[in-house]
Amino acid sequence: MKLFPSRSRARFSLAALCVLSMLAAAPLSAQSSSNSSSSSSSPGQLYAQEKAPSLIDPAGPTISLISSEPVFIMAAALNACGYDEGLEQSAPVRKRVRDEINQALAKSEDARARRDALCLYIAQHRMTGTESDISQYVSLALYLTPPPEMEVTADLTEMPPDATQVAEIVPILKAFAEAVDLHGIWLTVHLTYDDEAAMVHDALSQMIVDTNLYLKMPASTYDGRRFIVVIEPMLSPGMVNARIYGTDYIVVVSPADGKIRMTDVRHAYLHYVIDPLLLARANAIDRTQPILKEIRDAPIAFRYRSDTVPLTIECLIKAIEARTMDTGVPIYKIPPTADRSALPRYEHERQVSLEKAEAVRVATVQHDMSQGFVLTQYFYEQMIQFEKDPASLKDTIGEMVYSMDVDQQVHRARQTVFDKEADEDVLQRSQPRKLEGLDLAEAKLSIGDVAEARSMAQKVLAQQNSTPQSVADSARAHFILARVDLMTGHPDQAVDDFQQTLATSKQQRLLAWSHIYLGRMLDLECARDKALAEYKEALTVRDGQQDTRLAAERGVKAPYTVKGQSCDDSGDDNPPAPPAGGQAKAGPEGTQNPQ
Repeated sequence: MKLFPSRSRARFSLAALCVLSMLAAAPLSAQSSSNSSSSSSSPGQLYAQEKAPSLIDPAGPTISLISSEPVFIMAAALNACGYDEGLEQSAPVRKRVRDEINQALAKSEDARARRDALCLYIAQHRMTGTESDISQYVSLALYLTPPPEMEVTADLTEMPPDATQVAEIVPILKAFAEAVDLHGIWLTVHLTYDDEAAMVHDALSQMIVDTNLYLKMPASTYDGRRFIVVIEPMLSPGMVNARIYGTDYIVVVSPADGKIRMTDVRHAYLHYVIDPLLLARANAIDRTQPILKEIRDAPIAFRYRSDTVPLTIECLIKAIEARTMDTGVPIYKIPPTADRSALPRYEHERQVSLEKAEAVRVATVQHDMSQGFVLTQYFYEQMIQFEKDPASLKDTIGEMVYSMDVDQQVHRARQTVFDKEADEDVLQRSQPRKLEGLDLAEAKLSIGDVAEARSMAQKVLAQQNSTPQSVADSARAHFILARVDLMTGHPDQAVDDFQQTLATSKQQRLLAWSHIYLGRMLDLECARDKALAEYKEALTVRDGQQDTRLAAERGVKAPYTVKGQSCDDSGDDNPPAPPAGGQAKAGPEGTQNPQ
């Protein structure tokens, strides 16, 4: 059934331009999160003595790969409130959970109200718009018990500072989890989580075995301490969120195509192995204090410039990583059937490849030095000798520390030219995502490139098939085309595209904003009753974001108007003539911004 009478739609194009002059780029996600796929907590917080998180099992294995229901519930809640980072690259289980949450929300006004309260809290505690915002909730989730209790297992004074900043969300989270039955959803996807863990298990085990072999230290050495990897595919793929709680090390990871960012996980594992070895020799390390004066202008974090123990630990780890890194240089192998007369040539080829690989390692060390990790070169040289000795790192670390010529290292630091800017921490590294497809079409539309946005959306529609993803993409393409239609003065087509979106989309944000747009268009057509119905529909299917709710509530309270145009009290369907001069204009007085 057509929403607008045909006689009214024929005169609608000028008024429609008013709507889109400010509203063409209504956001698909209210959370403007950074294109980041990494975590924020560095394992450099060496002296934290927080109480162990709830998932630590004192009787459990030393090293484990697990899933956690409280972490799942927190991640699912973040997804319900606009956390879309890396969604298209995520494991299918993430979309499955989001769909089940949306179904529960569609059936219950109480669930939607509890979701709104949750999302309002998250919006009010957004600090940076990056993964660090997500990190604080992950930190808190590690201290929660599973449902139905969902209680914090430690006093605020015993928890990490970032977790305490958002601790008030717990009762709100519990109410939301109960309203949409997140525990029930967890039971249905738990086996899928086990499958995700199984895909990364062998690679993680191999990394630990290889690291232990290089350091000549068996894993059984670390009895009483824990290294736990928590898998959570509801977070952005590739995320690595590492934390230290006293003697326990926890790394929360999200897989991408069945893989996790092993380099960063290994960095955390190296901290797990090396931290206690050097913390036990803190007094000996204190004699390197003069080095701190030489690195005061280095761009590294303050904790490294102010304390020799974390500086020394990080330098040793960087040296080990340089010695064991994949240089990208293939090492020439002498053919087993090589003729003896050709051996000199083969050996030369091998030596050349070894020198190239070493040059890459040395360049990495020099970069670390220029960042301010001025003991990296010393430990790199020590590790070369260590590789030739059968003794383990535990047995040789004392000699490395005690035999260090501090004056020589101070002189080396003094001669180092430091970079102006610091690299991001290994566990805080940002990987900007290249926009493509409909994401790129949205970006084009936001800068007014309607032709390119239309072309990209139409391309998606031309490739439409019956798969769920294709249907979802088609609905979003229609939503983009509807706004393009309004910007180019084709309101009839815009109405059709909005209705196509409503008929095919399962995304609450697309549905809500389609109703809001149609309501505003109807207000400009002086069809107030029909406009009210659209705004109320938007409130019914709202996405939990504050901008959506406010836009719909404003539409219910008062008709959408533009400057110089209004509807009289007679209820006449004929809209007033547009302002003189042709195209209607939307000024600040008449514009309701959806943001």
